[in-house]
Amino acid sequence: MNLTLSCLLLISSLIAWSVAAGQQTGLITGIVTDVNTGKPLPGATIVIGNLTNPAFSDTVGRYRAVVPVGAYQISAASIGHATQIKYNNVVGSGSPLIVNFELTPQATNLNEVSINFRKGKSAVAADMITPLSVQQLTTEEIKSNPGGNFDVSKVVQTLPGVGISNGVGERNDIIIRGGAPNENVYYLDGIEIPVLNHFQTQGSSGGAQGILNISFIESLKLSSSAFDARYDNALASTFVIRQREGNSERVSGNARVSFTETALTLEGPLSKRTTFLASARKSYLSVLFKLIDLPIRPDFDDFQYKVVHRLNSKTKITAIGLGAIDRFRFATTKVSTPENIYTLRSTPYIDQWNYTVGFNLNRLIGNGSINLTISRNAFDNNLNKFEDGKKDESKRTLKVASRETENKFRIDINRYLGGWRLSAGIMAQSVFYQGGLFSIISATVKDAQGNVVSPEKVQRFDSKIHFWKYGAFAQASREMLGEKLLVSGGVRTDMNTFTHEGSNPLKTLSPRLSFSYHLTSKWDINASVGTYFKIPPYTILGYLDNYGAAVNNNTRYIQSTHYVLGTQFLPRNDLRFTFETFHKQYRHYPVSVANGTSLANQGAEFASVGSEVVRSVGDGKTFGAELFVQQKLVRNFFYVASYTFVISRFSGLDGKLISSSWDNRHLVSATLGYKLKGNWDLGLKYRFAGGSPYTPFDLQKSRENYLSLGTGIPDYSQLNTERLSAFSQVDFRVDKRFNFRKTAVNFYIDIQNILKRQNDDFPKYTFKRSGDNTDFETIDGAPIRPDGSNALPTILKTASGNLIPSFGVIFEF
Repeated sequence: MNLTLSCLLLISSLIAWSVAAGQQTGLITGIVTDVNTGKPLPGATIVIGNLTNPAFSDTVGRYRAVVPVGAYQISAASIGHATQIKYNNVVGSGSPLIVNFELTPQATNLNEVSINFRKGKSAVAADMITPLSVQQLTTEEIKSNPGGNFDVSKVVQTLPGVGISNGVGERNDIIIRGGAPNENVYYLDGIEIPVLNHFQTQGSSGGAQGILNISFIESLKLSSSAFDARYDNALASTFVIRQREGNSERVSGNARVSFTETALTLEGPLSKRTTFLASARKSYLSVLFKLIDLPIRPDFDDFQYKVVHRLNSKTKITAIGLGAIDRFRFATTKVSTPENIYTLRSTPYIDQWNYTVGFNLNRLIGNGSINLTISRNAFDNNLNKFEDGKKDESKRTLKVASRETENKFRIDINRYLGGWRLSAGIMAQSVFYQGGLFSIISATVKDAQGNVVSPEKVQRFDSKIHFWKYGAFAQASREMLGEKLLVSGGVRTDMNTFTHEGSNPLKTLSPRLSFSYHLTSKWDINASVGTYFKIPPYTILGYLDNYGAAVNNNTRYIQSTHYVLGTQFLPRNDLRFTFETFHKQYRHYPVSVANGTSLANQGAEFASVGSEVVRSVGDGKTFGAELFVQQKLVRNFFYVASYTFVISRFSGLDGKLISSSWDNRHLVSATLGYKLKGNWDLGLKYRFAGGSPYTPFDLQKSRENYLSLGTGIPDYSQLNTERLSAFSQVDFRVDKRFNFRKTAVNFYIDIQNILKRQNDDFPKYTFKRSGDNTDFETIDGAPIRPDGSNALPTILKTASGNLIPSFGVIFEF
């Protein structure tokens, strides 16, 4: 809190110092390049809103323009290329706005040099690799998203086909078209980032809060099918996140202070050829949770940087890094409630840290480029759980101490020859996994005479494995029939040195093919088919049985085959409609031998998943349809809306397909934005999801094990036979921006669940407590027995419906 007060005082002083008379202007800068070759385009024309004087790119493709502050539509045009338009570019008097363009080549009549948008060819449609199942977000759309609170993962959850997890949408699990959270991969400037969230669930990809600083982000592209073959391990989607380069004009940045965190971002030139971006963030959620009397005490810190150095006009080196430190503690609340006590008993203490660092060398060659990428990432996870939530070693029920480390290398060549866009490459990864586990599976059960009926069952192992992963890919795309038909195809194979069949390239041969046909200036038809593979999580591969044997090294790569058919309608340059149907078939999904269920149902809890014996016998099927409409900012108004119908089913050991944990059926989202005079912005977001399936408790086993485990045990014979009620929520946001001479201040209020909608939580199994919640009630008035036989079982059915306001200020300089 002292840091927060210091930042607030600093910002207030800077505001007072910076107020001065004079015209409020801001700087726009960027670079214009060819999308296929990466070469800069000199002499490109950049038109900014209704301003009469355009800007022009110089010999290295860079441009700059000083303009009055405000929101602009900006277009870039170059002879021989299609014009590209970007909407809702907010120019302030603080940090310069960086807007880059990648223009697509097209046939040009040299007698006509007027700037015209190539109607029907949106930025998405012009993508030669993934012409369908693609959604894109800009940094401004991420920043202004109501309820997003500057969290990329939360903003992504509003896109079509993206479901919710945990019943009430409190986590950042990203569920794409009915797939599990760990089926997605994330790339930052071409470097994979396995950990995207604070308090990550090991073996999955979700968590509580995103790590990425949105001030770094230039664009985010979500592909839910027809993936680029260069990306391995994707079953449901790829997230390709591009960070902008640091400001080359001067040192600048921003400081953000809110109720829950403080963040500082700096950028600028290190030399004439080198720029940097760097940030640090400190949370103080534990202080807020203490004030509102919640038992959990989470805190986190994260750090991020990007450095770009241009060796010459053709060679660029990029260094990126991000890391996080997470701590999850507990404290006794002033008011003791059954819900608070359940949280203390059921949730583990969490200590995590992670980092990703990498280098990318990009070299322009002829009509293309060579990329060389080297990176390293590590994830250290420690979980500790005790009876009653008290740190007493004699009452320990769980201890996880694990670390995943990957060293990665990839080289790819990209060429644009005779209308063909070609790419090919190879990759290799060195994988280290160290996992220590102690877990009580079931407590000791005694009869009325005190005789042991069933002894305590404990899972314990200490694992260390090292192996290699390697693969190769090729991709080709071309426009045909007078640029009416786009055909894109690719193939890749992945291998490893650990699993029994891992060295056979034919086992993971994954072809993919997509088409996009330009019917008219307004209509496109798209289709794709492709097969994709993912190696099981390291928690599965590194599991050892009681004899120290790696019993899961016979697992297979998980397979998913996608079939997609859709259409796109572009009545205007700023308005887009899409409709797609999809069908996904899964094979070789890991299934738990202990309970017979597919691990596709796991991943939405604060724990670790996969440390058990599995068999690669699970199948799955998800199918449905998506409708999406997007209106870019025109006349101060924009909106996006989507509806998805999805059915998700997976099988266990019995081979029977049943509803998965992600089978929400109906998903609706809508976001509206309006820009008022005086630099006021308003935003409204609505989300709806059909009820999440859940599994009722095995009452007998839950009773016997509750005191040791702190939770109930599901009855897996009734997997996902129950459902919560539907989820819905409305979020609201208002921003007010003040521009000064060379600084700017933005105040915002972001309110989640403004209508206080009560959404069901998953039921919780517990024992009835006394009136003051200090002890358990029993049938006979005697102390509770270890097997709970004299307890009074109860199911807590609760709902979450708090209005969550977030107020903050951003100072730009």
